[in-house]
Amino acid sequence: MLANLLRRALREQPAGALCVAFSGGPDSTALLHVLAGLTEARARGLRAVHVDHGLHAHSGAWAEQARQFCSVLEIDCAVMRVQVERHSGEGLEAAARHARYAAFADVLREHEQLLLGHHRDDQAETVLLKLLRGSGPEGLGGMRERRPLGAGMLWRPLLGTPRAALRDYVQRHRLPVIEDPSNADTQLSRNYLRNDILPRLAQHWPHALDSILHAAAHQRAAADVLRAQWLAAFARVHDSATGSLDAAAWLALPPALRDPLLDHWLRARGRRIPTLAQRAQIERQLRELRAGRVPCIHWPDTDLRIWKSRLWALAPARSVPPDWQAEWLGQPLPLPDGGRLAWQGEPLREALMVRLRRGGERIRPSGDRHTRELRDLFQQAELPPWQRAGCPLIYVGEELVAVADRWRSEAGETWFRGAHGQPRWQPAG
Repeated sequence: MLANLLRRALREQPAGALCVAFSGGPDSTALLHVLAGLTEARARGLRAVHVDHGLHAHSGAWAEQARQFCSVLEIDCAVMRVQVERHSGEGLEAAARHARYAAFADVLREHEQLLLGHHRDDQAETVLLKLLRGSGPEGLGGMRERRPLGAGMLWRPLLGTPRAALRDYVQRHRLPVIEDPSNADTQLSRNYLRNDILPRLAQHWPHALDSILHAAAHQRAAADVLRAQWLAAFARVHDSATGSLDAAAWLALPPALRDPLLDHWLRARGRRIPTLAQRAQIERQLRELRAGRVPCIHWPDTDLRIWKSRLWALAPARSVPPDWQAEWLGQPLPLPDGGRLAWQGEPLREALMVRLRRGGERIRPSGDRHTRELRDLFQQAELPPWQRAGCPLIYVGEELVAVADRWRSEAGETWFRGAHGQPRWQPAG
């Protein structure tokens, strides 16, 4: 049954190499074993990738077991070791998932399809989890069968297959599997639903799983209709030059469009989506916004800032030591906030000194009659506030001759002209 199902699925999918996300558990083991027996799959360069989260003392042994299983099947297996952020505030399950999918995105080749062993029971669990987290139609529609990932596509070909069918396949073929003891830990949300809640629901409502998935199909259809509307709205509120959103226009949208539009924007910028509380905080800050303030709503991996009536999604700001300085001979210079200073022109023969703002710095820009405070220059030029602390100041001796590549004094103009080059600043983010 599984072989025929996957054979049909391969015929219906666009061409592209195949890579199985192989944990070594029963579901991915069944998926990989079936595909290994299909000439159609091997002809498309079938391979596997195993992610070692390093969260269990036996994780290294599990990675080796995954390699050996693939070796028996004569399939290449890449093992990716990831670092899971344990103190991100989002929980271990979510942190491990983010690390895993980041590894998948990195390993996927162009047009390659990553196959996952998610099945019908997984889908029902996902829908219930999304319901308990207050998700809208997109979340309540469950996992999509296909979506872009890295340079390729993620594909879940078994979403309509019951878990029991995969376990039966593994037992019938006596396949070795990795039994992760964390799967029995009901302190983890998904395990609690799987081991405690769904069995009780099925006792009282024998068709509970069917009903959950039927409702999810309705939500998926609704989400697809809404998608066309919020994509049209996104084109209106998004500025492709800056990657920012028109805050007032976004806030004026109905929630059914506002929430998925925000999620789409954040994912496109490589950021995680906010919780319900964080969404409420964004809206509250916009409604209570006062002139001169630049609110920042923070969650793991994201600083969402409100500036110039727009929303900006950025990596969290790094701590910048005010006494930082570096001697610079034109080599690419990493800056403490994540930015970079480079030199364009002939090699420098004399070293410059690069510092950050310490307070009170002033410069008289070339062609200007007045000496200016940097604060005033930044405000007039509308330099984003989050870039100001990391803006490199360039000195000849103790004289400030240039502020990044934005302003330079008469002495700076002369110095750079004599050096036959000029600085180039790439701000963080």
